[in-house]
This record gives sequence, C-alpha cells and structure tokens, in this order.
Amino acid sequence: MYKPGGTIKDALQKIEQKHWVLPAIQREFVWRSDQVTGFFDSLMRGFPFGTFLFWRIEPEQVGEWKFYDFMRDYHERDARHCSELGPVSSRALTAVLDGQQRLTALNIGLRGSMALKRKHARKSSADAYPRLTLYLNLLSSEKETPEGQLEKQRYDFRFLSEPKEYVSGQEFWFRVSEIMALQSGPNMLNLLTQNGLQGEDLNTAFSALDRLHKVIHVDPLIYYYEEPSSDLERVLNIFIRLNSAGTLLSQSDLLHSIIVSQWAHLDARREIASLVDDLNRVKPGFAFTQNFVLKAGLMLTDVASVGFRVENFTRSNMALLEKNWTNIRSALVLTTHLASQFGLSGSNLRAVSSLLPIAYYLYRIQAQDNYLTHTQYAGDRRQIRRWLIASLLKPSGIWGSGLDTLLTHLRTAIRDSAEAGFPEAHLREIMASRGKPLTFEEREIDAILGSDYGKPATFLALTLLYPFVDLRNQYHIDHIYPESLTKWSSLSKQEWPVEEISWVSQRRNLLPNLQLLDGAENNEKRAALPADWLAKRFSGHTERQQYESAHDIGTSVSMGLLGFREFYDARKELMKQRLLAILNE
Repeated sequence: MYKPGGTIKDALQKIEQKHWVLPAIQREFVWRSDQVTGFFDSLMRGFPFGTFLFWRIEPEQVGEWKFYDFMRDYHERDARHCSELGPVSSRALTAVLDGQQRLTALNIGLRGSMALKRKHARKSSADAYPRLTLYLNLLSSEKETPEGQLEKQRYDFRFLSEPKEYVSGQEFWFRVSEIMALQSGPNMLNLLTQNGLQGEDLNTAFSALDRLHKVIHVDPLIYYYEEPSSDLERVLNIFIRLNSAGTLLSQSDLLHSIIVSQWAHLDARREIASLVDDLNRVKPGFAFTQNFVLKAGLMLTDVASVGFRVENFTRSNMALLEKNWTNIRSALVLTTHLASQFGLSGSNLRAVSSLLPIAYYLYRIQAQDNYLTHTQYAGDRRQIRRWLIASLLKPSGIWGSGLDTLLTHLRTAIRDSAEAGFPEAHLREIMASRGKPLTFEEREIDAILGSDYGKPATFLALTLLYPFVDLRNQYHIDHIYPESLTKWSSLSKQEWPVEEISWVSQRRNLLPNLQLLDGAENNEKRAALPADWLAKRFSGHTERQQYESAHDIGTSVSMGLLGFREFYDARKELMKQRLLAILNE
C-alpha cells in the first residue's frame, strides 16, 4: 500500500535533517542539468512523476550498514560523489531505494547548485566551473507546439551564474531556491512590484510564481511504498528487480551497488570512484570507467568468470576483492602508467579491456613502480608493448565479441604459464585458437598503411615501426612532406598535370607520409620540406644518413615536391615489410 509523504518542502526538510538517506547500494547522481530543468518543468505542468520506494531501518539496525547524504552542491570535477553520512543517532532512518535522482534534482534545484565546465574551458582551471543555481523565467509563456512536434519545456528553467536583468515582456529571472522561504499572496506581489513589474508582466509573473509556490509548499506530491524488511538479500533483490528494467541504470551499476553493500572494512564507493579518478589523471584524455574497474576486480581475483553476472558478485567473492584491493589498485595504476609510457591515450587506446591481461600479469608478479623504468624489465616491457599494440591494430578487432570468454582464457594462460616473463607466445596461441589470431596478412597491412592522420591505427603503427621515439615526453605525429605544401590549393600553383596533383593531395595525410617527432623537433621543422629540414638539422653526413635510415626516409626527398611520389611508394613498401616482420614474428 502506498503512503502519502507530504509536499516537496516536507521531503527536502527530511533530507536536510538526515531522516531520508541513501543506502550504500545506491549509485551516484547522474542526471544532467537539462534533465533537472525538464523535471521542474514537468512539476509545474502537473505531470505525474512516479512514486518512491523507501526502506525503513530500525534504530538497532542502523549501525549495520553505510549510508550517504544526498548531493546538494554538485561540482562536475571536484564534487561528483555523495558524502558518507557518518555516525547517526539511535533513531530510525528511511533509506531511498527508488527516487534518488528525482529527490537529488529537487535538493540541488531548491537548496543547492551545479558547477559545470564551461565549453572550451580547460578542465584543470578552477575558473572553468562556475557555480550555477536554478532560475525560472517568470515571463516564459505557454506557447503552443506545432502539430506533429514534441512539446518542449513550457516553463523556462535554467542554471545560471547570475540572474539576467528584467526585460519587459520577455524575461524576469527568479532564483528558485527563494521559493522555500517565500510566503504566498502579498509577499510574492511585493517581490514582483519592487522589481519593476507591472501590468500584463506582473500578472504573468505572479501566476508562474504562485504555481511554483503551490508545487513546493501545498500540493501533496510525494507518495511512497515502504519496505520494512531488514533482510539485505531481500532488499538487494527488490533493488535489482526494480532497476534492471530501466535503461539509465546499467548492470555494472547494480553490481557496484552489491560490492558497496558487502564490503566490511573499506568504503567501496569511495575506493572505486577514487581509483577511476586516479587512472584518468595519469594522462589527459583517458576515460576509464567504473565498468573497467569492476571487470578488473573479477579478472585479478580469479573469479570463475569475468562476466557482469549477479552470481559472480557473491559475498565470498566480494570479500576476496576487498582483501586484495590494495594490490589490485596498485596493479591497475601501474598498468595505466605503462600504457601511458607506450604513448597510449584516450584517443588511441581503442579498447581499455586490452589492458586487463597486462594488469593480471603485473598483479601476479607483484610488480612495483620500478617495473616502468628498470633495465631488468626492459625485455618484458617490449613484449607487452608489441602484444598490446598488435591486438589494438588488428583490423578485424580482438576486444569485441566474446570478450569475457577471451579474457578468462588469457587469464588462465598467464596463471599457468611456465615462461619467464610476459607469456606473449602462449597468449598468441590462445588467441589463435579462439579465432582471434595476431598474425597479419598483407591485405591487413595495406589497410593499416592506408590509415589517415589522426586515426588511432596511425599512431599504433608508427610506434611499432619506430620504437626509439621516447613517448614519455611530448611528441607529435608530423607530416614528412608538409601538409600545407601538398594540398590541392598549393599544388595547383605548380605546373603539374591534374592527375599528379590529385595523387599527391590524396596521400598527403596517409601513414607513409607521417612520422613521430619530439615536440621540440616538430616545432623546429614546421612547414619545411624534408630535405631542407634535414640539412638544417644535421651537420654531419653520417648522422643524417642514420636518421633517414631509421625513419625509412629515402634520398628522393632531395628532389623537393617532385620527389613525393617516389618517396611515398618507397617508404610504403619499407613500412609494409617492416610491419609484416614485426607483427608476425
């Protein structure tokens, strides 16, 4: 039977007084700002917004579980996680099982703020995240929607850093949080008239403000069902069944909730969120997720299957995960630093799952930080790098279908391997037996050599071909023959046949005309033709020859632009033979 829960103001008072809390099995707040404004619009228009599911916890049971406070002031970079409630007095609590997103939206809109990154601003800048509060334009009118189109927001709610000035007949912005203390009737009228509203604007604004006041203070909109059982297994089952049909709550969110509720000593929510943040700080652009960390937990603790299935998240498995968490965390951080050392980033790491076998290997050998730099492990690092890059380069894809089965077999191969060091050869055998060979045919190499500037495969191939470039420092993928000089518009100024201009311009951005350069070298080279830059860069003939040989740059560059076709064809063939040898070793 559903029970009345009062008004929205009543609900927010219960949140403020810590009577309504979030259980550890709940996920974080995930609504976007437009979802919050859309929700307030729905409230104003009288749309139904569903009931809530609560879990009543008696005073004597409160100490058995962890609880979290509702988000109030959201910060996209610095405050995305709900804070732990801490010790509570010996009184009953109401934990929200269903309705967190809606209640949090109300809490932020009516009591708090959202700090969101400005477009094009740098993530590292504190000024990039202005504090925004919810406003309502009291003059927003109820416009009719053309037939056949979905109706957009009728009431203009927006998150703003400061109110806009009153514009007659168009805009008057009211800070929504002020409605909590505002009394109806004369007080609302005085507020509007003191700000210069009169006539039709005054009527429109008063009507909207009065509607907002009724929605928050008067209308009994909160209804809930209360689950009285203290049995966690029953509560988890209700939670999973209730949320598994939704599209916004993923399977990993549900399983994350189980971990959070079952860890006895560590705060799983904080630990997992902190690890995700730390992994993404290793290099700008990395985008590791909770999914990656959860699958890594299953992988590294040798749970029978790495699949996201409830039966894998048993109490005993989660106890094992908690017991080994420090070592798991270290292995994942070390793996991410190793990938960064290989030059990988969010733009070219095609599949983060490819790092899981490496993490398992480092976890098994209990690798320490010196693994990244010590000469003792140089050969091991080379093998890992070659295997990883090859798996990411494979045109047919390795880390897609059948991923969980593949990861389980690779884990077994690493665990049971008798090889000293990273068992690259054994892993290749296992992958071939699973229909995912790391051998490359000529047509696959041709496809790689046709990779365009900026594509992940371009970097991956270059790093295999020219491993002597130190990718720990700033590096660039640079055109050997400058892009600006090989565009159609530039070439058309030459007295060349149209066919030749077309041939060159179509290939200027392809792999055979690209190289890895140190950032300082690239800035020095700029738009110089290769022969001119090489002459400036190297004073000695022998040193220049060594450089040209290492980078597969032939003597045809001495012909200037006229040598592009000869250079391109020759370097493409050299690259092809080198890739075939490296990848099929």
